[in-house]
Amino acid sequence: MSKSENRNNIYAIGQLAEEFGVTSRALRLYEEEGLLNPRREGTRRIYNERDRVRLRLILRGKRLGWSLSEIRESFDLYDSSLGEEAQLEQMLAKLAARRDVLNAQRTDIDHALEDLESIATNCEAALAEIRASKRKASNA
Repeated sequence: MSKSENRNNIYAIGQLAEEFGVTSRALRLYEEEGLLNPRREGTRRIYNERDRVRLRLILRGKRLGWSLSEIRESFDLYDSSLGEEAQLEQMLAKLAARRDVLNAQRTDIDHALEDLESIATNCEAALAEIRASKRKASNA
């Protein structure tokens, strides 16, 4: 890709993959799922700035735990004619639902960690008793 193409915000698949730390295969999957729409020049995929922004949003959605279909819904919402107010209301509802799920998971993780600490404490106490018994028996 020439320097003039980079100035026009055109990217090859390898450039986007490297920039965002994903594989070319992932980019092709996102294309198959309708999330990215690169231009074709023969067998080459040519991505524009819109694709680059959408890739950033895809990866953000994945970090939030959204499925590709949920990410597609958010793109469809953005591309829809519902109006900005309706789009934002829907997005806030989706974010609130995801926040609820993550908070529930955090609570579950906190309880699991408490259980692990309790079990570890019990194991350490039992091990100390066994070692003390062995020392006592060897001293006798």
